[in-house]
Amino acid sequence: MTILHVNNLSKHFGGLTAINDLSFILNEGEVVGLIGPNGAGKTTVFNCLSGFLRPDQGGILFRNRSLGNLQPYQICQMGMARTFQIVKPFPTISVLDNVMVGALSKEKSSAKSKIRSLEIIDFVGLSGMVHKEAQGLPLPLRKRLELARALATKPKVLLLDEVMAGLNPTEVDELISLLKQVNHQGVSIFLIEHVMRGVMALSQRVIVINHGVKISEGLPEEVVKDKKVIEAYLGKEFLSAQG
Repeated sequence: MTILHVNNLSKHFGGLTAINDLSFILNEGEVVGLIGPNGAGKTTVFNCLSGFLRPDQGGILFRNRSLGNLQPYQICQMGMARTFQIVKPFPTISVLDNVMVGALSKEKSSAKSKIRSLEIIDFVGLSGMVHKEAQGLPLPLRKRLELARALATKPKVLLLDEVMAGLNPTEVDELISLLKQVNHQGVSIFLIEHVMRGVMALSQRVIVINHGVKISEGLPEEVVKDKKVIEAYLGKEFLSAQG
């Protein structure tokens, strides 16, 4: 069943077209990758989905409800949460308090939000950092904190914006395993990612955009062989490395 339906989405900034007539769906329980070169419009898509930007045209249906003019917090309460390309935790409060900010969007009491937050902190591998200030965490752990805060909102759809950027291969593998567990718990995932190993390992489908236009969509192994995708984004070196 379709949980997210985007139809003819367009967004302009002055004379620049960031997204042009983009349509796609995300099904329940599915992991879909969104890839493309820098400046292709990927984060603009996320900003429109999550209410940080208003599309100039087109519709977004989430769980059969139009997102219309909803605010980001309302969309989050409906069950769609996101992470950001540049992680920005609340720096001077603890890991626990950061995650509780997310949990309190759904839980009615501080006690319940604390219990849920501790469970999620353990799940993402930060149990030894519960009382540490967020600003003291290295980048890989701040990425996990960002994920934990989003998971605390009990999302049905999780939008991940370059969650693997800046991680070493071992950290990427650990995060892939963690995200597979999230997906197996019934959370649909829509991810922007440049780390192709992560895209290939997680995605059931991949959408490729360039200059705001969808140029390819399909199974990961098919998309990476598409000539348009190779020319616009991957380069022949990627295919050689895969072969």
